[in-house]
Amino acid sequence: MDASKKIDQLIVSIADWRGKTLSAVRNAILAADKEISEEWKWMGSPVWSCDGIIAVGNAHKDKVKLTFEHGARLPDPEKLFNAGLEGNQRRAIDLFESDKVNAPALKSLVRAAIDYNRSRAKNRTKSKPTKKALAAKPAKAVKAKTGKSAKR
Repeated sequence: MDASKKIDQLIVSIADWRGKTLSAVRNAILAADKEISEEWKWMGSPVWSCDGIIAVGNAHKDKVKLTFEHGARLPDPEKLFNAGLEGNQRRAIDLFESDKVNAPALKSLVRAAIDYNRSRAKNRTKSKPTKKALAAKPAKAVKAKTGKSAKR
């Protein structure tokens, strides 16, 4: 079964407010960019990716948690992040029963995550020479270290 169908089943299996909230989060994420893909990882977590992981969603007993892989690097003008603020990489949005999903702000945050992922991908390709480029470079001469002084 593909990841999208597993996520569909997960949402249906959560009959209370958490299923509705997870569905609203999913809809906002998928509406942010047509290239976003859904994955099913870590024994049952919905993951949304585009040129790298954007976010992971989980329904807990009292909340729905949306963790952004590189949240610490993202602008958050709407102050959606309310959990994991002390970390150097991830940031999370904890949604509780009375919370409403701010879809426009969430879409903006998802687009920022995609931009961040794409900039990282560009930097990796710029810094890593291709196999073809490596093959074209002449090998450097290596000097042997004898430990002896050249003068006698």
